[in-house]
Amino acid sequence: MFERYEAGEQAILVHVDFTDEGAREDLAELKMLVSSAGANILSVMTCRRPVPQPKFFVGTGKAEEIAAEVRTTGADLVIFNHALTPAQERNLERVFECRVLDRTSLILDIFAQRARTYEGKLQVELAQLRHLSTRLVRGWTHLERQKGGIGLRGPGETQLETDRRLVRERITTILRRLEKVERQREQGRRARTRNEIPVVSLVGYTNAGKSTLFNRMTNAEVYAADQLFATLDPTLRRISLPDVGTVIMADTVGFIRHLPHDLVAAFKATLQETRDADLQLHVIDCVDERMADNMHQVQLVLKEIDADDLPQLLVYNKLDAMDGATPRIERDDQGKPVAVWLSALSGEGCDLLMSALTELLLPGIAQIVLCLPPEEGRIRSLLYKMRIIETEEHDENGEWRVRIRLPLSDWNRLLKQEGERLRAFIVT
Repeated sequence: MFERYEAGEQAILVHVDFTDEGAREDLAELKMLVSSAGANILSVMTCRRPVPQPKFFVGTGKAEEIAAEVRTTGADLVIFNHALTPAQERNLERVFECRVLDRTSLILDIFAQRARTYEGKLQVELAQLRHLSTRLVRGWTHLERQKGGIGLRGPGETQLETDRRLVRERITTILRRLEKVERQREQGRRARTRNEIPVVSLVGYTNAGKSTLFNRMTNAEVYAADQLFATLDPTLRRISLPDVGTVIMADTVGFIRHLPHDLVAAFKATLQETRDADLQLHVIDCVDERMADNMHQVQLVLKEIDADDLPQLLVYNKLDAMDGATPRIERDDQGKPVAVWLSALSGEGCDLLMSALTELLLPGIAQIVLCLPPEEGRIRSLLYKMRIIETEEHDENGEWRVRIRLPLSDWNRLLKQEGERLRAFIVT
């Protein structure tokens, strides 16, 4: 048994290039993660392996080489670009004599730094505790309290068992609090559903520019920076689209390859906004050389939260970084918008995005002209109460020519309520 070492900010990075494509990670992305966490990179150690070594993950020789680098540089932290087992973490810490973090722990640390709202902090703590619960295995020398002999008997429970119990109790408390927050969110969702307000959710790989685009479209002031997971807490804002009316825009946390399952589970309530959206805006960094793989990783996370079957509009962002590129809308064979090329930073092409959103959301809106005779004042009064009259003209015969605009579901409900009489007044 051993004492866990304190983590610092002077880090050595370890990256293993596996022959299996599915097990590979991106070294450049690891450096961005470490930078986002606020650590200082002293050196990078790389190696090749067909599969992880069970004891040290990297092999005995490479582990000793990394330990020598730790002593030479004075590093107080070694970060692996991969997921380590609890046993591998402990074995490596014995050899390195400093704290060891894996990719999952690093991402959890960044999320903990970014959380601002009550809900976000609860979700991050829940993910951290679930991850920590697998690491409470013989990590401290002071924990053993079951001893024999007079005056040495403990309370019948080791400190390790006490810690596990406290973790379980804290997880239960957090889940109860998150359920309460989720009920409040559900009330807001039901209200939007009753009012037939469309919801557009921004999804995409982290650092693709979602928050910058969100700010551009909604005039909000969501924190946006050139770093991974700059935005963590979900934000909802209203915008107005021509011929559509009020639309809710939802900015959510960015995705990343091999997103820890504990995080996905903890953030399912937040990601409900993505799952219940009428349309997803998949924001893509079009100058990233890993663009295709990033898009694939986003779809994998969407599938994990059961949100991969919703209508989606691709938004290729950062057009300002491409020479000679111009904003444009790409359409399918039926003329329906499928992609928009723009720059959220400069605002170029954002008007095209608004037009594409209008086209995609408009099919749910009915625009109808009615010709009402004088004796149908009751129907005219009902239309005014519903606030759906756009224009109204009165002719010499006393008839009203009324143009109305309302959600298609409301129109069908009105037809059912008023019967065939209302159909007779429709001007074709």
